[in-house]
Amino acid sequence: MSAWQPTADLARLQQRAALLAAIRAFFAARGVLEVETPALSAAATTDPQIESFQCMAQVAGQMRPYYLHTSPEFAMKRLLAAGSGAIYQIARVFRQGERGRYHNPEFTLLEWYRPDVSLTELMAEVAALLLPLLPHFDHSESISYAAAMQRYVGVDPHTASIETLATCCRDHGINPPDLGDDRDGWLALLLSHLIEPQLGQGGGLTFLYDFPASQAALAQIRPGDPPVAERFELYGAGIELANGFHELTDATEQQQRFIADQQQRAQQQRPALPYDTHLIAALQQGLPDSCGVAVGIDRLLLLASGAKSLDQVIAFPFDRA
Repeated sequence: MSAWQPTADLARLQQRAALLAAIRAFFAARGVLEVETPALSAAATTDPQIESFQCMAQVAGQMRPYYLHTSPEFAMKRLLAAGSGAIYQIARVFRQGERGRYHNPEFTLLEWYRPDVSLTELMAEVAALLLPLLPHFDHSESISYAAAMQRYVGVDPHTASIETLATCCRDHGINPPDLGDDRDGWLALLLSHLIEPQLGQGGGLTFLYDFPASQAALAQIRPGDPPVAERFELYGAGIELANGFHELTDATEQQQRFIADQQQRAQQQRPALPYDTHLIAALQQGLPDSCGVAVGIDRLLLLASGAKSLDQVIAFPFDRA
């Protein structure tokens, strides 16, 4: 195949168009407003696990860095704070270094936010949208992060020592460079190697919920013993499809998390990227209590079409862009 040609065939391009039309019809029927927000921003994501693309733009006669968004989340939350009500967006997003069977640095993300719904209600809506789009899946199920760790690994993720987690990794043949005292790093290895491949099998989508509080990202933390992050991930055939949150509304806490991300980046000798001060201002104004979720459209199409890699459902992947 010549490099100028698309890697997805016409049938899958047509299936992509039909899938996007079905998504828009789903939200139109529920009165959810479709929005568009900028792909370029003066702020970047601070998440140490995600790397933004940077470009230079001339602003008021000065050249300054701008960043391609890794998600439309921050701008959509500003709309929520301005009174938009329930909103969704189908956006092209960009993440450095993500290239592989299930990754492409540029991909399509569906993201939506629902004020005044619970995380459980949002999970039900996710299932209502996705199950009709996936011919090989006919139900959904849920399991907590702790229960999944106990079932598939035999450890309590909230109480196990770092030494126990590291030993568990090695006992299962996972031999990464030493992660030291990075507890969440060890948990992430166990999750990716031993748990994720088990999720979303047997014709059912699997919601994994109640993550450790240290992995809250942009989610609220529910007090308890132990406290947990009010977030979920959704899997089909061992592939992560979605990531949802009961959204953090506390501006001070959000700013502290951004600064902690910057400090972690500095410790890793990586650039401490600018965080979104517009989002902080919107949270200070008042974000309605909301739940939100992002769904990877390319992975969804991969499962719906029976493709083996994202290249088969993307017209021109990164190598041919």
